[in-house]
Amino acid sequence: MASPPPAAARLVGVDLARGTALLAMMTTHILPTMEPDLAGRMEPTWIGLAFSGRAAALFAVVAGISLSLGRVPAAANRLGLALRALVIAVVGLFLGGLDVNIAIILVQYAVLFWCSIPVFRLSQRSLGLLAGAWIVLAPVASFIVRPWFIDRPEPLVLGHNPTWTDLRDPGKLLTDLFVTGNYPVVQWMAYIFVGLWIGRLPLRNWSVQLGLLLGGAIAAALGKAAEWALMVPLGGHAALMATPQASQWPLDAMLRADLIGVQQTGTVWWLATAAPHSGSTLDLLHTSGTSAMALGFFLLVARMRPLSRTGVLLPLAGAGSMTLTLYTAHVWAVSWSQGGGTPGLEREGLLAVHIVAALAIGLLFRANGWRGPLEWVAHGAYRLGSLKQRTTTATPRQGRVR
Repeated sequence: MASPPPAAARLVGVDLARGTALLAMMTTHILPTMEPDLAGRMEPTWIGLAFSGRAAALFAVVAGISLSLGRVPAAANRLGLALRALVIAVVGLFLGGLDVNIAIILVQYAVLFWCSIPVFRLSQRSLGLLAGAWIVLAPVASFIVRPWFIDRPEPLVLGHNPTWTDLRDPGKLLTDLFVTGNYPVVQWMAYIFVGLWIGRLPLRNWSVQLGLLLGGAIAAALGKAAEWALMVPLGGHAALMATPQASQWPLDAMLRADLIGVQQTGTVWWLATAAPHSGSTLDLLHTSGTSAMALGFFLLVARMRPLSRTGVLLPLAGAGSMTLTLYTAHVWAVSWSQGGGTPGLEREGLLAVHIVAALAIGLLFRANGWRGPLEWVAHGAYRLGSLKQRTTTATPRQGRVR
């Protein structure tokens, strides 16, 4: 079999990155990111140290990249993109009603798509400048306004995944989605901007792929190095451990593994950490870097002729091409298992079942050229928007009567 053309290799590399993000998120959902040591003190697990924060960030960055790919970029059909995001939001609201110990990202994911629509006309240079400015300024803005929403008689915090009933209180829902929730859109828009900027690069070129790998590694290392300088020699860690949050949470472990659930108020030192899910400038820099690094790596892997000939990449690429369906099935399955649906199955075994199932289903659908069921619905919504957009464009406007 001849090696795939550059365009195919490019798409396979993106699907590989997206599939890896999906499997890594599954891992953090099922296996603990923190566990007590022999002394009873919480410590990060290798899962928390390796995947927490990075998996979800890669998922979001690849979403931005996908908007710029294809013969006609998805961003060109704004109405279609808005309708596709609506499908994602609907699925997310249904999943929010499940009794599951997972911070579900789909509603925020849809809002990120909606908020990205106004910037599609920007040039690549403008997108790069916007991404850089957003990484620096958005965490500061969020830190300034967050206390106003939290320090009030009725804090504007959901404390759970968004559900249909939350639509009754749109102010609280929007505040949680944008500022106080698990995936605050104010900071997470940085990942979409980074992805849109990367998607405008000539991703077929091996030099660009290598540049993403090396440049991403440098950015990720800079983020962590800056955190160490601020946290250790300059006393940032000690200042955070003196906050009220440290008495409520195992903060020392959470700063290394997962800061979801901790409201970062009371001291400006929260902005100096690069903790997973902190949404700080250094966290956004580090996870944008690891996302670019992962994308560059998988784009290079997709170029390797022996791997493309043997089809060894198809299961992971297939899973990456239907993440909405597989993510939804995974969340439902975890809810079912947490309700006692898998007696006698250890967490590691449960994770193995989820990963093998995702890869097998991905291979089946990829080999047959099928879309995932939810991808089919989302694509139908996108095509509906495209049809309406073409109809509107083709209809001549009548002149104003004078």
